[in-house]
Amino acid sequence: MKKKLLTLTLTIFTSLLWSQSSLVKIDAEKSNIHWFAKKVTGEHDGYINLVDGSLEMDGTQLTGGSFEVDMTTINVADLTGEYKNKLEKHLKSDDFFGVEKFPKSHLTFTEVVQKTENHYEIVADLTIKGITAPVSLEMHFEGNEATTNFMVNRAKYNVRYGSNSFFDNLGDKAIYDEFELEITLNY
Repeated sequence: MKKKLLTLTLTIFTSLLWSQSSLVKIDAEKSNIHWFAKKVTGEHDGYINLVDGSLEMDGTQLTGGSFEVDMTTINVADLTGEYKNKLEKHLKSDDFFGVEKFPKSHLTFTEVVQKTENHYEIVADLTIKGITAPVSLEMHFEGNEATTNFMVNRAKYNVRYGSNSFFDNLGDKAIYDEFELEITLNY
């Protein structure tokens, strides 16, 4: 009986060792998040800094991941001087991302499906302004880099300024609800 119990325990322990995932730390300094937003009369883009993140791997297969973004670093790349400063201040205000109250945003993978050796379809929980909603994205791996770009509907996160989802008759002052995130993660 003791021999069977020992064999069972060793089998369970060995299978747990082989199936354990490992966390691969993201190099926040070498990674970047580029945002693109459009309005009726034009568009803007800029960057936001990644604070921390990791990918969960089972061997070479992605099984999960999570990331933290510093919303206080949101900046505008297509403007300079006074207009750049005004837009950055406005994006950080309660009209948009309310970074004083919500300085961090989070993305946590909830479902990962491998489509090819280096390509995954992912469902993740995105938290902005303390509100969590699911997003879908595709992620491609090449060497020590993972890339994705996906759309975020800001109305789901109560980012109301200039949104036709919340206000009527905005005309050419409307800002589209969806913005794009282009993310490059290095590890």
